[in-house]
Amino acid sequence: MNGPHHNERTGGMDSRGEDGTPNSEATDRIDGVGRTDGGDGPDGAHAIDRIEGGDRIDGIGDTGKALGGFLRARRGRVAPEQVGLVGGRRRRVHGLRREELAQLAGISVDYYVRLEQGRATQPSPEVLDALAGALGLDTAERRHLATLAGARRDPAPRARVSPLLRRLLDGMAHFPAFVTNHCLDVVAWNSLGAELIGGLAAPGRRDRNNARYLFLDPAARTVHPEWEDRAREAVGQLQVSAGRYPGDAELTALITELSAHSTEFRRIWATGEVVMCAAGRKRLRHPEAGLLTLDYETLHVPAVPGEMGLVVHVFSAEEDSREAASLARLAMAVRNGGG
Repeated sequence: MNGPHHNERTGGMDSRGEDGTPNSEATDRIDGVGRTDGGDGPDGAHAIDRIEGGDRIDGIGDTGKALGGFLRARRGRVAPEQVGLVGGRRRRVHGLRREELAQLAGISVDYYVRLEQGRATQPSPEVLDALAGALGLDTAERRHLATLAGARRDPAPRARVSPLLRRLLDGMAHFPAFVTNHCLDVVAWNSLGAELIGGLAAPGRRDRNNARYLFLDPAARTVHPEWEDRAREAVGQLQVSAGRYPGDAELTALITELSAHSTEFRRIWATGEVVMCAAGRKRLRHPEAGLLTLDYETLHVPAVPGEMGLVVHVFSAEEDSREAASLARLAMAVRNGGG
């Protein structure tokens, strides 16, 4: 293996960092995501908290720093006791130290430090698997780790809302549905979906980017009583998109805008959580129908094979439930022009 990979796996612990200082000290000084003034913070927080104006979140557009930031955040959530280590009360970091994670993964501390600094590129699948196991990553997080390690620069392919997809949306007249792209722009919807999710069809009534709506429009907290959960989902989805398409200018601009105007966005982004759209239940509040608990399913429409494309979000209610009756009344009102 060439370059920095030749010493990525070792049987022991390096006793000193690259600058000659003991690793117990270097742990708190080494820059992981563009930071030079300090080390690990609680819950993986870093220089992101100092963003003002239009400054960018560290790591956006730089897969090396993004990989380091993700490892740093995930390391911060693993308690030493979870992996059989003694925690103690005098620890200066939350979660695992760098040398502890390196030992658990069976790689040198020097190599792991370079990974967090973004100076080691394209780690082997074996190293990624060892790190994922040591950090207890789930399937979505493992895929995200592999994506960041791949160091791709392609912009996202522009997914198109086809006439067939529009017909499908219109054919689901009794099921609220809308479609988002990799930036969480709502690019298509049916009438009931527009009515349920805050009037998508009415110009000026709401922002048609779900992330911008959640973080910058106060009305979102009324529509989504479980706002924190919805906000984490949105940020987690943007994390996945940013990992896959670090060269996408539109996505970078959106994340930069949100980081500049929302401390809550910066707080959630710093956790490094990733989310893939799936299925479950959500609560939404409608001004006429009231609080509704609905099931949802996400259907993926690839832009091209192997790439992210459009996501169709479909809501439904259990048969004979109060929510089913409420959706039926809303659908009737929409058809009669009252929605």
